[in-house]
Amino acid sequence: MKPAFTAQILTLFPEMFPGPLGASLAGRGLEAEKWALKTLDIRDFSSDKHRSVDDTPAGGGPGMVMRADILGKAIDAAKHEADPEWPVVYMSPRGRRFDQAEARRWQQAGGVTILCGRFEGVDERVLEAREVEEISVGDFVLSGGEPAALVMLDAVVRLLPGIMGAEETLNEESFESGLLEYPHYTRPQVWEDREIPAVLTSGHHGKVAEWRRERAEEITRIRRPDMWSTYVRNKEEKV
Repeated sequence: MKPAFTAQILTLFPEMFPGPLGASLAGRGLEAEKWALKTLDIRDFSSDKHRSVDDTPAGGGPGMVMRADILGKAIDAAKHEADPEWPVVYMSPRGRRFDQAEARRWQQAGGVTILCGRFEGVDERVLEAREVEEISVGDFVLSGGEPAALVMLDAVVRLLPGIMGAEETLNEESFESGLLEYPHYTRPQVWEDREIPAVLTSGHHGKVAEWRRERAEEITRIRRPDMWSTYVRNKEEKV
């Protein structure tokens, strides 16, 4: 049976994968071939005896830059094995912000090819020539694209059928509805003089749903005013 999703990783450190994706639910899904992970070592596309992939930046400056000719070969090899619908993305702090909608897009495409950069970055020409999308996991700098790729893939894999179990669980999570998630409680009923809100043990499903929606809206409004503005705007447009 063909996996529901395949991730291709172009990296200088293939040993970093699957990493945490080889454990827990994602790991069991990988073993069961519900999704697949393939790594391509960028150094395999180098032509010198030292397997070098970088050079000094044009115009001077610190650090090194990954070469366009080597990366071009690596991307072409990956594309040869990929479906044309799969996005080709580069982990970059200057890219657009990865979010739940982007995770859904990758999942629905059935696969993704991810270029993990190192050093000061990659030659701009290869991004332009191969139409590579730039994606960021946040406004901070990592030592390489691999940790970001693992985070993003975790968000995608958990959306696949048979990975998480009940579909309702996915639909109620943060960001799926445009809101942060409501608070959760479980036993004991009272812990350090703190009680579970009475409505949650009332048995009235309508009131429970209303309470959860109100709490989700309140938390989003306070903690993420940017999300709240979008949520309100979308509600107004549907009226």
